[in-house]
Formats: sequence, structure tokens, C-alpha cells
Amino acid sequence: MDRRNVLKVGAVPAAALSLSAPALAQSRPKVSWRLTSSFPRNLDTLYGAATQFSRMVGEATDGDFSIRVFSPGEIVPSLEAREATSKGSVECCFTASSYSIGTDPAFMFGTVLLFGLNSRQQMAWLYEMEGNQKLNRLLYEKHNVLGFPLASTGAQMGGWFRKEIRTVQDLNGLKFRIGGLAGHVFQRLGAVPQQIAAGDIYPSLERGTVDAAEWIGPYDDEKLGLFKVAPFYYYPGWWEGTAILHLFVNKQKYEELPASYRSVLQTAAAATTSITLARYDALNPPALRRLVAQSAQVRPFPQPVLDACHDETQKLHEEYGRADPAYAEIFREMSAFKQDAYQWLQLSEYTFDSYQIRRLRR
Repeated sequence: MDRRNVLKVGAVPAAALSLSAPALAQSRPKVSWRLTSSFPRNLDTLYGAATQFSRMVGEATDGDFSIRVFSPGEIVPSLEAREATSKGSVECCFTASSYSIGTDPAFMFGTVLLFGLNSRQQMAWLYEMEGNQKLNRLLYEKHNVLGFPLASTGAQMGGWFRKEIRTVQDLNGLKFRIGGLAGHVFQRLGAVPQQIAAGDIYPSLERGTVDAAEWIGPYDDEKLGLFKVAPFYYYPGWWEGTAILHLFVNKQKYEELPASYRSVLQTAAAATTSITLARYDALNPPALRRLVAQSAQVRPFPQPVLDACHDETQKLHEEYGRADPAYAEIFREMSAFKQDAYQWLQLSEYTFDSYQIRRLRR
């Protein structure tokens, strides 16, 4: 058949034209989903990631696949988003995989490896090393969900403290709002970890319910006003050299989607992940300057504190790995990839960035 003739309307039989519209309609059904977010509206970077993803999906399907975003507590509490998705109470959610470590410690790996990968390495492991496929196969599917990266925060800060941390002993009895396995590490060093949703961090610090709290970094921390009630701002957030936040989708609902909708969903999620990281990289530097101007006291964690945390983290990984073959397999692969990746990065970005930082300080 001559392709050029097909492009001429007159060359297409009328019967074929009359069938094309219904066939297209059948391949593009109307689908409406609800997405519950673990992150409140005032955090425009994170809540905005969910709304941007939703908008992309809607625009790519001319509105036939619509996803309505809900704030924490509107239909599901913040920290119950993944569980509600597993049960089918909602079709999908935007949350941190690490919020589910109470169900299975291996949920941590979807968000980050403690003392592990940086932003680029985590993305490479998830996408190019098929880490996300492994997570889905070994972990998420067991809980009736599929996970797709939806946002990357980049490296995070170590949090806001009402008192200075000079020694490991200063962690003893410290009530610290910190999630995930990092809370377990701090607990081993005498701290008392607290799991608190974003919207409750400020009042908890203000009332003294907690002595310290970590969230993400300068831009979001400024939004939450944490500098007003805890003056000491520590770095690095060794437990989150990056953080990948996930779109969790109910497995049955995902499998009911047409292949084209699945492709749109995954593509929109991947695009939003990269865009979110770019936003944080653009927004954090001026936010940090504003925080310092408002008397935030930026402090590094003392080396002995970091070393103690690192040693306890390795012990924790070993213990969980002995108890769970899936945990051991994922940890082994991520650690091996980190070692390989740093062989390259120490020659490229590390030397390049270090030189430029030294020049700026002259």
C-alpha cells in the first residue's frame, strides 16, 4: 500500500472512518483514581510533585485517566497511605517507602540506603540497575502494591536540635523526631525516636514533646518554621544522602489499566522525580541563606558521633540481613553498586566540586 495515499482523506473508505472513533474510544476508557498524599499542601515541593504527576497523566490522556490528589487526613491519615493502597481503600498514594518499615524493614531501601547512595547513585540503581524491579518483585508485590519513584529530595540535613550535640553521650535520652531505620540506629545510641507526620513537627518541638526533629532540607524546613523553636541545624543527614519518595499503586488496579495508561503513569512518575530534584537544588541555597539570616546556627555532627552512627548502622544491616534473605540480597546489591559508583565519582564530580569549593573559599 502507498503510504502517501493513506494520508489522503479521500483514499480512506467511509466505513473505515466510521469505525475509527469507536475503536479509539474503546482503547481509551474513562478511569478515575484517588491519590492520597502523606505530605501536606503547604509543602509545595512534595505535595506539588503529586499534583504535577496527576496533571501530566491527565494531559497525556486528554483527561480520560484522571487522578485526584488528597491531602493527609482528607481520606487517609498521613502515615497509613501505603497500607490503605494495599487494601484497595484508595487506588494509589504518594508516600515514603520507609514509612512502612514496621511492616518490613526492607521497605527502607526504596527510599534510601543508610550511609549509602547519593541522589544520582540512587536513581541509577533504581532505574538502570533494575533496583525498582527487584523491590517490586521481592517486597512490594507481597503487600499488594507496585512502587514507582515519584520524587527525589537530594541530600538532606540532619535536623533541628534544641541543644547542641557535642558527644555521643548527648544523644542519650534525646527525643528525636526521625523516621525509618535511622530511628533504630539512634535508639541504639540512647535516643528516643519519634514517628511524627510533617504537619505535627512544629507543635511537637514547640511544646517540648520532642527535643529535635529532622525533615528534609532548608526550603521545606523553613516552610515548617522549625528554626523558630530549635536553633541548631545539623548536617549531614547521613541517613538520607538522598531520599526517593514513591507512588504506590494497588496491584489489581494497576493490572486493570490499559497498557497505554500504564506507560503514561510510569513516564509521568519518572519525569516528576527528576523535576522535583531540580526544584530542591534550585530552592535550597536561597532558603539556607534566609535561615542563617534568621539566626539558625548551622553545625556539623562531630566526627565521633558520625562514626558511632556508622558503626551501629552496619551492625543493624547485618542483623536484618541474617533474619531476612530479601533484605540481605537488596543490601548486598546496593552496597556493591555504591562501591563501584564511587570509584568513578571520586575521579569526576568529587574532584571537580572539591576544587571549585576551595576556590570559592579563597
